[in-house]
Amino acid sequence: MKIDDISAFVAVVRSQSVSAAAEALGLTQSAITRRVQNLEQALGVELLDRTVKPPKPSAMGRQVFEQCGKVLQEVERLRSLVQADHAPTGVFRIGVIQTIGDVVLLDTLQKLNRTFKELHTEVSSGWGSQLVERVAKGEIDAAVALFPATKVLPEGLSGRALGRIELVVVAKKDAMPKRSYKLRDIFSTGWVLNPDGCGFRAGLARALAEQGLSFKINLETFGTDLQLGLAASGIGLGLMPRPILERSRHRSQLDIVNVTDFKPVLDIWLVQPVQPGPVQHAIDFFAQAVEHAFAESPLKIVAR
Repeated sequence: MKIDDISAFVAVVRSQSVSAAAEALGLTQSAITRRVQNLEQALGVELLDRTVKPPKPSAMGRQVFEQCGKVLQEVERLRSLVQADHAPTGVFRIGVIQTIGDVVLLDTLQKLNRTFKELHTEVSSGWGSQLVERVAKGEIDAAVALFPATKVLPEGLSGRALGRIELVVVAKKDAMPKRSYKLRDIFSTGWVLNPDGCGFRAGLARALAEQGLSFKINLETFGTDLQLGLAASGIGLGLMPRPILERSRHRSQLDIVNVTDFKPVLDIWLVQPVQPGPVQHAIDFFAQAVEHAFAESPLKIVAR
């Protein structure tokens, strides 16, 4: 029984596709198929139900998958033990949502480059759910995104909270002078938000729908600075992480609207495979830099 055969089987189950597993491991589909067959022969049992497409693990295959994951994890621990004193080299692929990247990315990348001189870092951007999917497929090594504390990750991935961040509703200065409002009082004003796919937008849409209120979009656009500028011009209400707002050049032109029945708080998640890889030191370094950047902020961020 070979570790390569176990890795191929685990990749097929996680990817739910032989072709995706082949891409993730840098092999041909025939090589993946052959390795899975080798493992089945070694164990004397069929691990995949090939009567369906794509093939799915059999009842025994699911049990074997769980054990194989533990085997690979122990193998990686052995490798990490040997490499513990060695700085990572090669390519480090990290995904970061824009709202986190705007706050920490420049400084963190500079620190990474100074600390790991033989490491080339590639940064991807996107919605949090997209980045998690890319981690699951092995396209990137880790991702930093904002999710509720109840977020459930795909099998094979682990997550840890680096902090907690408050979202605030913002409006043009003096446009909404009352000390507090409810969603029912402000929903008709309309919003300046990210395009569909944004978790912030989805959370707001759910909150409005729960009260039977319409979701009015005045303008949708990428870019936190642009959104805040548009809100400051009176185009509509904005929904923004407080740290982004406080660092914005538009801050003096905006008021935070106290919406008593809508106070969203999200966790900053670091998501990576359960099995540590060769760039684990870089992942930990990046996570620590993000955690420190928010923990040291004087803004309303609560560490977990």
